[in-house]
Amino acid sequence: MTRAPDTPPPPGDTAPIFGTHLFDGCAAVRGYALNAMCFSFNEAANREAFLADENAYCQRYGLNSEQLAAVRARNVLAMIEAGGNIYYLAKLAGIFGLNVQDVGAQQTGMSVDEFKAMLLAQGRKAGED
Repeated sequence: MTRAPDTPPPPGDTAPIFGTHLFDGCAAVRGYALNAMCFSFNEAANREAFLADENAYCQRYGLNSEQLAAVRARNVLAMIEAGGNIYYLAKLAGIFGLNVQDVGAQQTGMSVDEFKAMLLAQGRKAGED
């Protein structure tokens, strides 16, 4: 039987993918404080305030201990596990000096160099098609 493209697979029908976390209603509730803080970084003054006193800024938004530990470790994957949404976390990753390849490496469990090599290899394969 064929599923419509917008229909999710039945539970247990797919293998988990390392670094992939479903952002659903539960994750949104769990990550609200972290995501609200990251949204605040759309304003330069807030980015400066965070850099001036990271702990105070995190406390201002009520981050829990899991979120605080992830922010302190600069671990985007742990932030996602703590309910962070990558679209909001991108602004925080930028403050940390992390780019898309740095985040991709964290999500795949690879070093940045391994991740870049994998991207290049995939690009070469795509060019062969």
